[in-house]
Amino acid sequence: MKNIMEYKGYLGSVEFSEEDEIFFGKVLGIRSLISYEGDNAKDLIADFHNSVDEYLKWCEDEGRKPEKAYKGSFNIRISPKLHKQLVICAMSHDMTLNGYIQEILEKAVVL
Repeated sequence: MKNIMEYKGYLGSVEFSEEDEIFFGKVLGIRSLISYEGDNAKDLIADFHNSVDEYLKWCEDEGRKPEKAYKGSFNIRISPKLHKQLVICAMSHDMTLNGYIQEILEKAVVL
């Protein structure tokens, strides 16, 4: 079961409230709060699409650039020892640290 939807490059969560008997979610990975809901899966998907479309229209009307999630940059904290070891490995493969880490992560990701 997948609890993520995608539309126009935006990812949205899928949750269910038993108490309210409603599906709901929000767009992930951006600061703006874009939420949606529906009584069933079809309605949830439709409201997700509509909410993203409304957000994009609002940005256009306001002359703002829409936020994009997952721009390809993130910071991690590791020990100085590991940092040094990674640099040495990258250099031994004639790669930049960034390129080396990207290659490792691509191999690790299984969708």
